[in-house]
This record gives sequence, C-alpha cells and structure tokens, in this order.
Amino acid sequence: MRRSFLLTTWLATDILLFLGAYVLAYFLRVGFILSTDFPLERYVQIVMLVIPVWLGILLFTGTFRPLKTQASAFNIFSILASCIIALSLFALSYYFLYHTLFSRLLLVYAGILSTGTTIVWHVAFDQWQRTIMRRDPPVFPLLIVGTNRESERVIRHFELQRCPLKPVAILDSHGTAAKQIAGVPVVGRLNKLEDVIREYRITHLLQCAELEHTINLFGLCRQHGITYMLLPSVLGLVGVSEEVEKIEGQAFIVAR
Repeated sequence: MRRSFLLTTWLATDILLFLGAYVLAYFLRVGFILSTDFPLERYVQIVMLVIPVWLGILLFTGTFRPLKTQASAFNIFSILASCIIALSLFALSYYFLYHTLFSRLLLVYAGILSTGTTIVWHVAFDQWQRTIMRRDPPVFPLLIVGTNRESERVIRHFELQRCPLKPVAILDSHGTAAKQIAGVPVVGRLNKLEDVIREYRITHLLQCAELEHTINLFGLCRQHGITYMLLPSVLGLVGVSEEVEKIEGQAFIVAR
C-alpha cells in the first residue's frame, strides 16, 4: 500500500513538474502574456501528448524502481535522454500539427528546465521515499543469512545509505553467541527460517554465508515469493568486478 502510494505520488508530481517546466519556458520566451500568434492552449496540448512517451521511456529504463539510486550516473543519463527525446517529439508534433515554426530559444529553455527539474526532483524524492519505506514495518524487510564480517559490512552500508531494503533479522546455521550484529537481532538458526519469514513478513533474503544451503534457500524463496540475493563473497568472488551478463540469451555471472 505504501509503495503504491509513493509510486502514484511520484508519477503525478513528475507530470506536473514536466508540464510546469514547459509552461515556464513559454513565458520566459514570450513574456508573461498570452500571445495570440503562439497560443498557450496549443502549446500545452502538444506537451500533454508528449508526456506519455516521456514517462514510457523512464519506465522502460527502470527509473521508478524502488531500489534504483536516482543520483547514479546511469539514471541521470536515462532522464537526460528521455527529456531530449520528448523535446524532439514536441517540436516535430507542433510543426506537423500546426505547420508553424517557433523560437529555437524556447526549445533550449524547455529542454534545460525539464531536464534539470526532473533530475533534482528525482534525487530529492528518492531520499524522502527511502525514509518512508524504511519506517516500521518496512516495505522491504530483509533477512540476512550468515554471521560474518561481510554480513556486518552489508548491514552497516545499507543503514548508512538508507537503503529501502531494511535488515530486520539474522539467521545462522551454526549458531552464534552474538545477540545482534550492527543493531540487527540474531534470531536463531536456519531451522527457524520459515517461522522468521512469516513473523517478519520477509520480502528479500540475502545470503552472506552457508554456501552448502544455497539450493535450499533459493527453493524456499521461490516457494514463498521472496526475492533471493547472494553476496558474491559466498562464491569466493571477493574484490572482483562481477556482473550478470547475457550471452546468446543465456544469463551468466561474469568476473573480469
């Protein structure tokens, strides 16, 4: 429910800000008057036609995914590309519908305002969204499997970055004297796995150790509809730049 509200708010504010950026560009170029030679009504109509395409590009590139970092270089490039495509489509649509040319300076204003506004708002909204999603009960409660330095490092990193994935419990197959790690409670061994999933309403599971239990953990995640994640260090890929890559349609973990 919280995630749906956030996404709806995000899309609605994006549309309003995008439209507002173009309207502001209009008045900056024409002056704060309503021109009869270049009617505002026609201008706004074309902007409204372009907005679904602009939003579609952002959705296609995964910009609105809850775990996406909005300040990342790839995400900013995606926003820039979508705004440039929208601007080009706007200019072409206006010309072909009304057979009229208008100021190129207006396009410069609209491009700069729409791109800058979208980037700033997405970065700001991302920070607010992370705070909302991490409130108890969190939207994405994360179960950590394994007690070691890597699991502690991940927990501290998620807390520092205010990641939407909020660690809520830790399980260990061998047992440990520690009651908590980096503020997250250690609730027992793996024999309590299903009980912990139900109690904490786990949506994501991160395996930080216990390689021999990988198949069982993955199978249980599929059974309960939980997103399974595996820390590369479990496979011995420490300090290696690993990534998932598709070759001929087949997915592989590639370490270069």
